[in-house]
Amino acid sequence: MANPKDTLNPKLDLVLERLVDAPIEKLWKAWTTPEHLMPWFCPKPWQTTECEINLYPGGLFRTVMEGPERERHDNRGCYLEIVENSRLVWTSALEEGYRPLETGNDCLETHFTAFVLMEPAEGGTSYTAIARHGSEAACKNHAEMGFEDGWGTALDQLISYSKEI
Repeated sequence: MANPKDTLNPKLDLVLERLVDAPIEKLWKAWTTPEHLMPWFCPKPWQTTECEINLYPGGLFRTVMEGPERERHDNRGCYLEIVENSRLVWTSALEEGYRPLETGNDCLETHFTAFVLMEPAEGGTSYTAIARHGSEAACKNHAEMGFEDGWGTALDQLISYSKEI
């Protein structure tokens, strides 16, 4: 697959890019192992209470996020592409086995495709997260829900957690 950064559409895609002080291998482990994803995946005070990862194209990516008021969001998706220590791509439009989902997940009522891209860089890892949407309205809704703050806070938590594993 081509580099998704080459085909960004500012009306449909949300992007978070940072140079992070953490090795790719630890970031990858934290993204691809349930027990290592759960501690950092949700911005606190939210927490990830369940996680299933079947790490192969067509495999399940499922998280349950719970809020301080006992809100619960059960989100499922399907991995599309996996390149170890480099690229992780999944979508909320499909469940395991590429079975289409009729509606969005609990968090978002529409679907998106997520890319997590990691490359070695001086001082750590070049980290890019992209959320692609099918409409401007869906993209705007995700942005207004707090994509930048939420995914940025989760990344800060990931960086901190990666120093512990």
